[in-house]
Amino acid sequence: MNTILVIDDESGIRTALSSILMDEGYQVETAEDALVGLSLLEQRSFEVIFLDVLLPRMGGLEALEKIRTGWPGIEVVMISGHANVDMAVRAVKLGAFDFLEKPLSLDKVLTVTKNALTIQKLRHENISLKKAKKLPFDEIIGHSPGIQAVKDRIEQAAQSDARVLISGENGTGKELVVRAIHYTSNRADKPLVEVNCAAIPDTLIESELFGHEKGAFTDAVSSRRGRFEMANGGTLFLDEIGDMTLTAQAKVLRAIQEQKIERLGGEQTLTVDVRIIAATNKDLEAECRAGRFREDLFFRLNVIPIHIPPLRERTEDIPELLNYFLKSFGSGDIKISPSAMDYIQRYSWPGNVRELKNFAERLSILCETDRIEQDVVENILGMVSNTSSGKIPLKSEAIKGGNKFGLPEDILALDYNEAKDLFEKRYLEYKLSENGYIISRTAELIGMYPSNLHAKIKKHGIRMER
Repeated sequence: MNTILVIDDESGIRTALSSILMDEGYQVETAEDALVGLSLLEQRSFEVIFLDVLLPRMGGLEALEKIRTGWPGIEVVMISGHANVDMAVRAVKLGAFDFLEKPLSLDKVLTVTKNALTIQKLRHENISLKKAKKLPFDEIIGHSPGIQAVKDRIEQAAQSDARVLISGENGTGKELVVRAIHYTSNRADKPLVEVNCAAIPDTLIESELFGHEKGAFTDAVSSRRGRFEMANGGTLFLDEIGDMTLTAQAKVLRAIQEQKIERLGGEQTLTVDVRIIAATNKDLEAECRAGRFREDLFFRLNVIPIHIPPLRERTEDIPELLNYFLKSFGSGDIKISPSAMDYIQRYSWPGNVRELKNFAERLSILCETDRIEQDVVENILGMVSNTSSGKIPLKSEAIKGGNKFGLPEDILALDYNEAKDLFEKRYLEYKLSENGYIISRTAELIGMYPSNLHAKIKKHGIRMER
């Protein structure tokens, strides 16, 4: 049943509009001002809103802006008894579907309602057609057993609202999996909101996730919706969840458990309908054992686990992936010699699919022939992947060292976490030096968000020498 919201401070208008619309079989809710109306929007879905321009507490045009931002799929019809051309033009520019003057005409009300609902229907049909034409997981290239298992799990996840935990190394395509799940689910026409948990300081996490009211803290000059509110009815993607502090984890756990939030500095409890998808490049079970991740949050998130294998474990997909990327860069005519492809497949691809895409882009720009030989591949990979010895790391080759695994003795003398931290520090120091201490360039080449790299530089006390 089509549901319509009427927001007007005149009880007579609310009663008259409700009566007209309910006689036509529509379900109608009413609100005496914009703030009450916005609260109703947070609790349930509407197709059309009739919104008065002159309202107490918050004007209709201000409310229109908030509705267009937070609920872009709803059609808003402005109504006013004091209308003028400038007001109508402004309302349309802000995204109003139509503008009606009081006293309201029965025929006009019914006509504009029918037209608004028709637009709604067409929009939904368009979404369905797009999904049928090209499903989002069609962008997840490959037919290896590992990637086929991922696609199967995506289809399973899309059929429910269960929480999903995606694991995999940087650059494996976790964001693609998130989009595939969302846009093949029954929430496809609702928002998909992303939060990079590693990039939000602990002091700002509550405001970022749950929003704040004006005056909640020094810089809170206006009220602000948080990511949970923005994602209401849709999907909230918590990226790099493994980097979230324990304090922030507790707050997220409460929101997931109760499906209720409170803005910072606010007194009103808001009910949210949000599907949670989280992603991490860490072993969260190990993080739980180490006390760095809440076990109760892990179990809440890990309802449907999806692990994306690194590219080195699905090398049979590389030819298809490379061809796909070359076509996307307008170089689909480029042919790769067998020896060159063998070399590409033996390369370790530490940056995974993201690194392969960058490699394809460089091929399309730098190659002057339509056939690529092994020496060209070696040269291009060598531009970005040289080790200190000047040799490209291949999967089949161990790093030369004092033991059969090629690991430095000072690292072997440490426990796991200490060894991991020391290696990470040395690795980042080398990559930063190699790229002139330019954070954006380094982050791109190693498959890391710049904000994450900033955090790790601070964590390890790396000196940014030039």
